[in-house]
Amino acid sequence: MNDNFHHREHRGTRSNILCPQCLCALCGKYSSAFILAICVSLSAVAQNETPQTQSEPRTRYQLQIALDFEKRTYTGTERVRFVNRGEHAVSALFFHLYPNIRVPGYTPPKAKPESGQPVSDEPRLDVTKVTSIKDEAPLSFGFDDQDTTLHVNLRAPVAPNAETEIEIKFKGSVPEIDPEETGLVTHVMQQVSAAIRSTREMRRARDTSFVCRGVMVLGSAYPILAARDGDDWLRKIDMSIGDVALTDVADYEVAIEAPRDINVFSPAESGTTSGSEVTISRFSLADARDFPIVAGRNLRSEQRVVGGLTVRSIFRSEHDVVAKRVLGIAADAVRIYSTRLGPSPLKTMSIVEAPLVATMGSAEFTGLNVIASAFYVDFDSAPIRNMPDVIREQRASVEDSLEWTVAHVVAHQWWGVTVGNDPARQPVLDEALSNWSALLYYREMHGEERAATALDEQLRGVYKLYRTFGGEDMEASHAARDYRNSFQYAAIVASKGALMFEALRKLLGDEKFFAALRDYYEANSLEIADLDDLRGAFLAAAPVEQRRAVSRTFNRWLSSKRGDEDIGPPDAKLAAELGLPARAGVAKGDKNFFTPFSKLGKFFWQQMTRIR
Repeated sequence: MNDNFHHREHRGTRSNILCPQCLCALCGKYSSAFILAICVSLSAVAQNETPQTQSEPRTRYQLQIALDFEKRTYTGTERVRFVNRGEHAVSALFFHLYPNIRVPGYTPPKAKPESGQPVSDEPRLDVTKVTSIKDEAPLSFGFDDQDTTLHVNLRAPVAPNAETEIEIKFKGSVPEIDPEETGLVTHVMQQVSAAIRSTREMRRARDTSFVCRGVMVLGSAYPILAARDGDDWLRKIDMSIGDVALTDVADYEVAIEAPRDINVFSPAESGTTSGSEVTISRFSLADARDFPIVAGRNLRSEQRVVGGLTVRSIFRSEHDVVAKRVLGIAADAVRIYSTRLGPSPLKTMSIVEAPLVATMGSAEFTGLNVIASAFYVDFDSAPIRNMPDVIREQRASVEDSLEWTVAHVVAHQWWGVTVGNDPARQPVLDEALSNWSALLYYREMHGEERAATALDEQLRGVYKLYRTFGGEDMEASHAARDYRNSFQYAAIVASKGALMFEALRKLLGDEKFFAALRDYYEANSLEIADLDDLRGAFLAAAPVEQRRAVSRTFNRWLSSKRGDEDIGPPDAKLAAELGLPARAGVAKGDKNFFTPFSKLGKFFWQQMTRIR
């Protein structure tokens, strides 16, 4: 892959209304009256849409998905319009099948003795048929890269600036996650274990495609076109502790069929039509890099409108107290970022609480951010009495960590979604910028004193604790695969990288600093940017006499190992109190796992209860 690739997408908008014929095909088993009701509903919506002119066609997905919630399976049909923006003809299309990603050395679980059937602890996505829309002829297809890439052979090459449409039929399944993997104690124990042992972690497909505690999360339920750099398909998927998805923006028209008692949420607001047994939810979304789905019986939502953008908090009813607080934080973050960084092209932005596994504190998609349910802790509720004392005593830390994380994930809609980047190759572009944006939120909401505290605890503190546990300083410009686990990734990429932006702000002053950020955001909106784009924006905003200092700042924070000098050295006293070498063999299941740490006080537990 080129070190300086740019993928430029057409920025026009379009009306995204599901055609009645497509939806009626999905509802074929229902009565004509039911189908008529759906079509009338869609027609009314279409009449209320203001037609918009689009000078060029763009990539479009039309998805029809039917969920079998009880069996944890789904079936779907995907109609894809591909537009060739390269300089040469295209004879094959390549799609990522993200649910099929497996970590190296993965071994499927053994069959259940009582049933003899294999047990799946990972999701699966299978393609059963591919057809050309033009002549309805079947197309040959195959799978590469251990079934993570689908290649479709076209009947005729697609010339530059021309388009083709194909239809893919697919089916998928997701595993059921043990609730024990998702609790707050497990999250904290996982962080302590990663810190002590420096164990290697890798994202698994099950992290964002699963069912647990009555909630189904489908992070990428369908084949999605690989991004392109000119004429090259960016097919390689790097397994790491960071995100793996790299996609171009597209338009989506989606219909999801689910049992009537299942509520379905996506990055867009829905229109629904209910039958006797199922509900069909319809969604339209422009300028999206993906289309995640969240479903469950006990899910509800509340929302606010901020400057024309609808902000939603989606949650299980038992978490309503914390979810309402999250909604307020998210709404304030949207207001601050829209003013300081630039307006978001999205119409809806959601925060979802879901039972993520202990190696995942949050996950970000287009218009939809997921935060681990474990951190939706109402410390005034009765169930909290069953939590360990060392957790209950950290109320302020957990609540502050949640506020920081909400601000961080909302910022990902600016850095990573609107301005795209390769998260495997240059994760600092979205992770560090989102972390610094959370600091901006604190400064605007709570003032300089609280922002200084947040900087010490959320940024410097993470790095210092990482070094205290024996972690080595690294360059923050590394690819995600070079970081061993979430603890190291948070310390180097998210924290050290974010501190670089604070150094740039102090160097340039607020006026020039924010001018550079806004120029970078505007110039790369709906595209895929790289580190040279970011550096170039700051160099352009700086006076001539400061440009060398700007370059030195980038190099010092991203390409050198000056963390101890710039942030702070390891805490020798804390290391001695922890007795790290002697405790390295403590098992996570040991009931005394927390004992050597319980006396250490606020700083240690502030860091261990962070959402990473």
